[in-house]
Amino acid sequence: MSPQDEELVRKNRRVGLILIAVMIGMVGLTYYSVKLYALFCQVTGFGGKATQSVAASGEVLDRELLVKFNTDVSPGLNWTFKSDQPSVTVKIGQEALISFTATNNSSKPVAGTALFNVLPEVAGKYFEKTQCFCFDYQMIAPGESAHFPVVFYIDPAMAADREADSIKSLTLSYTFFRADSPELDRALEAFYNDGKSANKAVPR
Repeated sequence: MSPQDEELVRKNRRVGLILIAVMIGMVGLTYYSVKLYALFCQVTGFGGKATQSVAASGEVLDRELLVKFNTDVSPGLNWTFKSDQPSVTVKIGQEALISFTATNNSSKPVAGTALFNVLPEVAGKYFEKTQCFCFDYQMIAPGESAHFPVVFYIDPAMAADREADSIKSLTLSYTFFRADSPELDRALEAFYNDGKSANKAVPR
């Protein structure tokens, strides 16, 4: 092989490596942008997503709200998933502890990941969760159950929002998807693309 041919081979090899690196970078950016958007929704309450907070301020108002719980499981996940209480009544600013139970009905260990939202959407930015299992990788052994606590409160700032004056009740919804599945990816993409609730992304 002549020196010119060897130089051409080296150049082609460099170009190929650069193209592979660019493709890997683009795939990684797409993947992590979805994850980062989920975190953004979790923090800001965008699109009716409840926010994740550090702790309640300690201010508790007399106004009470009924908080109901909705649970769903995507068709690709053989789990039973229920709230341990259908609803709770809380005062604005009051911290509450609730729990959910998921059971793996299959014969193999299966991992799931839950997404959530709050309705009505205007209440999402005031729904603060100090402990939650959403967006986490949850592995459950065959025939076993796992219990997931959630600690939340309604931000007292909601009382000053005129759009929220008529709200008497909220619904906190969770949907479990099989971890690392196309269904979960589509649900996360729904968050990424238009801020729709995770529940609306579940096939019916």
